Amino acid sequence: MASVASGGFSSQIGQQQFLQLLAAQLSNQNPLEPMAQEDFLSQMAQFSTLSGIESLNTNFSELFKLQSLTQGAALVGKQVTYYSETTKANQTGIVQSAGMENGSLVVTVNGEKVGLDDISSVGGTPDASN
Repeated sequence: MASVASGGFSSQIGQQQFLQLLAAQLSNQNPLEPMAQEDFLSQMAQFSTLSGIESLNTNFSELFKLQSLTQGAALVGKQVTYYSETTKANQTGIVQSAGMENGSLVVTVNGEKVGLDDISSVGGTPDASN
């Protein structure tokens, strides 16, 4: 997902450069030979398309975050086996909470924050009588 976040940076530079180029073209055109209307409309359509793509990218990023949180919420109360960075071994525990950190889903198990990549199995909800 990092590529989506970092991809926004290059897109913003591209959009900014496009606007600067368009403004320079408009301010430096010869008043006796103005830019053809078709060229202007074509550039405006390109700008509109670029803005739409930026908006879609932002919306998809937000949708991905929401989907990740939904996955995390579904794990709360479930028993999981995960690799513990603290003990350097597999551990089993109940997911207590879920949240986002640096754009990635993290669940809390046995008081330890665990990324989804470190979870190797998910079981059902443990029996309350144990």
